[in-house]
This record gives sequence, structure tokens and C-alpha cells, in this order.
Amino acid sequence: MSDKMEQILQLITEYVSEKKLNEKWEEGDWVKYSGPHFDEKEYHAAVKSLLSEWLIFGQNASQFEKEFPQLLGKKRGILTNSGSSANLLMTSVLRSQNKLPKKYRLEAGSKFITPIVCFPTTINPLIQNGFEPVFVDVDIPSLNLNLDEVEQVLKNDTNKEIKGIIFAHVLGNPPDMDRLMSLVKQYDLIFLEDACDALGSTYDGKKLGSYGDLASCSFFPAHHMTTGEGGFVATNSAATQMALSSYRDWGRACYCNTLKPGDVTSGTACGNRFKNWLDGNKALTYDHRYVFDEIGYNLKPLDLQAAMGLEQLKKLPEMESARRENFDKIYSIFEKYEDHFHLPKATEKADPCWFGFLLLVKDNDSFTKQDFVDYMEYNKIQTRSYFTGNVLYHPAYAHLRPEGVDLEERYPNAHIATASSVFLGTYIGYTDEKIEYIKKVVDTFMEVMT
Repeated sequence: MSDKMEQILQLITEYVSEKKLNEKWEEGDWVKYSGPHFDEKEYHAAVKSLLSEWLIFGQNASQFEKEFPQLLGKKRGILTNSGSSANLLMTSVLRSQNKLPKKYRLEAGSKFITPIVCFPTTINPLIQNGFEPVFVDVDIPSLNLNLDEVEQVLKNDTNKEIKGIIFAHVLGNPPDMDRLMSLVKQYDLIFLEDACDALGSTYDGKKLGSYGDLASCSFFPAHHMTTGEGGFVATNSAATQMALSSYRDWGRACYCNTLKPGDVTSGTACGNRFKNWLDGNKALTYDHRYVFDEIGYNLKPLDLQAAMGLEQLKKLPEMESARRENFDKIYSIFEKYEDHFHLPKATEKADPCWFGFLLLVKDNDSFTKQDFVDYMEYNKIQTRSYFTGNVLYHPAYAHLRPEGVDLEERYPNAHIATASSVFLGTYIGYTDEKIEYIKKVVDTFMEVMT
């Protein structure tokens, strides 16, 4: 069998090598804004995991949970099936009535400050858990939440209904974290840090992800590293890690999946699998693996995903370096057009590992954002809008729109973000020839339009 496995892996290596040799980009092919950066190692890991027949959370996932938290400046954490699930878990755990300190056990109706320009799954967990989002506008051009408005909202919160704050660092670029953390401390807030777009970014030398009480990360194919789908919640608290694991694993009380994944016939993490666990009937002896103390979900990853993730971790330094270098190269294309675009600039003290290159088309008589997007896409250069723009413009959130409020007037910068934002990629697949092509297309567009 070992010989057959070696043959399989060798064939994979040959297949991947030949495929890469035949992948020659030419003008007329799409310039994708992002994508996975794999070689044969990820496929080897996936195949070996699959053929082991241990399909669900197992030893690879357990090892990933040990290695990854430090990349967000944390000590512990759990692997899950997506970054969106990571956000759902780190918000849901605040409803736990069993394992966390009182500050982290919130009632329905608790309020969280959040920017009105976001990705949906940053704020959806608030709504799904019965919390109330308190929206603030964003800054131009960063699109990070406006801290002046945050401070004003907190000053006006005389009944202390606001319990926390949640936001994503915009494409890896943080707000003024010194000021933000000062407000978090002053008002005793829970800070849920969405670092899904910010892996590898720092502020004042400190990793993004390390500031929040909990932090999330995403391993979607467009992100800094990928496991296909995948996500992570990081924490420094053993109790919080246990509660997160429970919520991820159906609400199960047993924590073997975190500490001792796999076949438990040889013993369990607690050593007391069969005991009087049911508080509704203490006379019964019951299997702890089927005792539930939270109303949870099933958001576990496949062990195959974790196997691929362990290989991706080894490539992170080169992938992060490429994002920074490509950002600089793309900046050089657009800097001569600053009269027409707001260009992205790192926050003071920040060193972003840029998820993308964010542009805001300035109000001008020459062209609109849509003109620019249409021209880029016509020339097969992928673009993306900055996620929702003003989230209250969308049908799903109509019930959150305040009556009698002009949304454009109340959130003017969010409107600009909706009407004017577009971003390009920075990932390692942006080769020099592709960037040169982007330059040619952009220069031609500007020549024609201006």
C-alpha cells in the first residue's frame, strides 16, 4: 500500500508540474484579482488526508489549532469551516450561560457599534444573536469606521446599553488602534476583531488580531492563505476556547474534539466519559460525548482542509511579501492620477499586508466608477466593489433603516463608498507581466477619458 501511495503522490507531482508549465498568461486572458497559491504539497496533504479515511476534524485540525493562533497574536483558538462561521462563533459565544465570565455573557438586545460599510457576515451574527447594531459612518479614503463618531455615540450612551464593538480592518489597513483601544478601555467594551482581511498586518509592530477579546480570520480562496473554505477564531482564554469549540460542535459539552480528536475508545480528554452528566436527571449515567450544554451549530472543518492549511502556513511569508510588493507596484500606476482617485495609504504606525488595492473615484466630470469598472472588466481585469457599501441600502437590512432618515445625508461617506469604491488585487498571482498589462489598460483609459 505504501508503494501505491508513493505512485499516487508522484503522479500528482507530475500532473501539477505539467499543469503549471502549460499555464502561460497572455493578453486577452483574465487577470484575476485573487486565487490560491498551491503546489503539489497541498494536493499531497489533501489526498493523504482523504485516503486515511478520517474525514472530519482530526489530528491535522488539532495541529493547525496549535500553530495558527500566534499569527493573530493569540495563544489559543479553534478552526472552523469559514471566516463567516468564525464571526458567527465569536459573536454567539457571548450568549453562553455556562463557561465565560459575567462580562462576556450578554443578553439579547445588547448593542454593538459597527461601521455601516462592511461585509455582511461581520454584522449578521449580531442580528442572528439578538444583538443590535449601532451604525457609524466611515472615513474617506480608508473606509475604516469614523472614530469621532464612535466616541460621540459612546458619550451619548447614558444607559450603558452599548456592550461592544465589531469591525473589519479594511483590506488589511487598520484604523488608529491607539485611539480605538483607549475607547474600548474607557467604556469597558468587548472588542470583536474581524481580521479576516488582515492576516500578516501590524499596527505599531503588533499583529492585527491581537487587539480584540476575540479575533476572526478567513481562509477563503481570495484571502492571504486558503484551505478552500475555512476560518479561525483566536483567543487567549482557555474557557473561551472551550466554549467556542462547544458552539462549533453542535453545543456538545465534551471537549475531546479540541484536546483529543479522533477515536475516543482508548480514553477521553476528561477521563470521565460515562458519568451522571444530565442535570435534568442525576440518576442516569450518560455518555458525555452526547451531552449538550449550549445551543450550538455544526461548523466543523474537514481534516483535509487543515492538512492543506498546514502546507499553506509554510508559504505565508512569500505570499505576504508578494502582497506588499504588488501594492507598491500598483500604487506607482495610479499615483499620477491622484486628481481622479483617492489612493489607499497605510494608517500611521500600520504596516498592512494588503488584501487588495482600494480606489475611490473622485467626483469629476471625466468619468464615473462604473466607467472605470466597465473598461477594466471589458479588458478582462477583474475588479471588486468594497463589499456592501452602505449596508442599509440592501434589501436584507430594510428592517434596520431608521424611519424618516435620509441615509445618504446621515452617512455621507458610506454613500461615497457605495458609489465610488472599487479594488484590484495584490496577491502573488499578480505577476510583473500582468501588472504591466494593468498599467497599459489604466493609462489608455485615463488618456481617453481625461
